[in-house]
Amino acid sequence: MKIHEYQAKSLFRGYDVPTPNGEVAFTPDEAVNAAKTLTSSKYVVKAQIHAGGRGKGGGVKVVDSIEGVREAAKQIIGMQLVTPQTGPQGRKVKSVLVEEASAIERELYLSIVLDRVTSKPVIMASTEGGMDIEEVAATQPDKIIKEWIDPLIGIQPYQARNVAYALNIPEAAVKSTVSLIMKLYQLFWDKDCALVEINPLVITQDQRVFALDAKVNFDDNALYRHPDIEKMRDLDEEDPLEVEASKYHLNYIKLDGNVGCMVNGAGLAMATMDIIKLYGAAPANFLDVGGGANAEAIENAFRILLSDKSVEAVLINIFGGILRCDLLAEGVVAAAAKLDIRLPIVIRMEGTNVERGKEILAKAPLKFMIADTMQEAAEKVAHAVKSVSVVG
Repeated sequence: MKIHEYQAKSLFRGYDVPTPNGEVAFTPDEAVNAAKTLTSSKYVVKAQIHAGGRGKGGGVKVVDSIEGVREAAKQIIGMQLVTPQTGPQGRKVKSVLVEEASAIERELYLSIVLDRVTSKPVIMASTEGGMDIEEVAATQPDKIIKEWIDPLIGIQPYQARNVAYALNIPEAAVKSTVSLIMKLYQLFWDKDCALVEINPLVITQDQRVFALDAKVNFDDNALYRHPDIEKMRDLDEEDPLEVEASKYHLNYIKLDGNVGCMVNGAGLAMATMDIIKLYGAAPANFLDVGGGANAEAIENAFRILLSDKSVEAVLINIFGGILRCDLLAEGVVAAAAKLDIRLPIVIRMEGTNVERGKEILAKAPLKFMIADTMQEAAEKVAHAVKSVSVVG
């Protein structure tokens, strides 16, 4: 789960991680009132969306008057902001963060993320702040500093000092930087974060260190432990179909092709999408129904898949373990009848009660295309979408 910058900075302040003074505003008038609370001659007005690169799209403006804040807020609130991370459709801006401007001497990068290879949190830092870390990794990998944390012991002061010295922090700011890193890790650990990122972490001309930006993502599976965090979720920033799927404990991802994919398990989903591409079609989405799906879940899965108007055919690829193949077949037949599905449906299933499942599908009013292998399923669905395109 992602949150907005202003929410992330509120969490930072709760852990005494220094940030610029500022307030969120949802109207130009609120932006003016926020600016009036700041003791600054310059102000920064920043669009609040779940995407980076806001400045490149015109979503960040520096102004030197209260009236400038009003005009900037008028321009940004309500705009469809397009950045490298939003895609061409962009995101509608509903709020701005109004902050005091800072006299910056240096920009750094600092983050904490889970390293899945070592199963440990890792601090990642770089002297190249303000840039996308992916770009730094690709062009200047030697500029990335890493410090792994033993989760059973937690972060130690010497590790924070290692990072501070590797960043060439001025001696006057080392102590405050070490403190910031230690507190940031505590936030990461306490709140079950998937990512905590400051880009840029800045050193000001008077040798203060603070988070100019803030990005925090959380592990969805741990949200039940953090109702205060879950309240920060902004559904307007998420794909409506992904939100709908989450209501039924289904995992849905929107893609750009024309084949709707219903699978159980992320690994099978990836393999299914790969083989669809191999045979000349493209996945429009994938929907993971999990291992314990019932008829209701399958019906909801179909409804969500077919809500995507780009879907021209559906491929169901299921390994029947916990979810038996005969129960899957019954659920598919019932859903197809209830939803009056007219699109081609290719089904490949393997596992418990597979022969009984195939019998149920063969006797169904809707003529499903049954495949015995993934290759056969991919060939059939690719042919189906090509036929639909020709007819269309």
